[in-house]
Order: sequence, then C-alpha cells, then structure tokens
Amino acid sequence: MIGSIVSEKKTVTLNSGYQMPIYGMGAYSLTDSECVDSVTAALENGVCLIDTAYMYHNDVICCEV
Repeated sequence: MIGSIVSEKKTVTLNSGYQMPIYGMGAYSLTDSECVDSVTAALENGVCLIDTAYMYHNDVICCEV
C-alpha cells in the first residue's frame, strides 16, 4: 500500500437532519481489483463515505466490497 489513510470521524449536518461524513474516498477512476483493494482499505481504516456512481462503471464492484 502506498501511504496510509488517516480518517477523523467528522460530519456535517444536512438540512434533513442526517449526519454526512466530510471525509470520503472517490472511486471515479478505479477498476476491478484496484477498486476492491482501495475500497476495502478505506473501509478498514474508518472511511464511511465512498463516492461512486453508475456512470463510473464500478458501482457494482464498490457495493460488493
């Protein structure tokens, strides 16, 4: 692994009253095993916001982790 992930559990309160983490990981350019490894490492290190979308073509992989 290159570097390390440092995560503080900080959130912002949305208008709906829900809390949303302000620290997350973007998955835009991740594919296949790189996506699985990155999302797994992020979750293991306390990241709880993974930005993915159908148009990134990796949403299914991210959700399977």
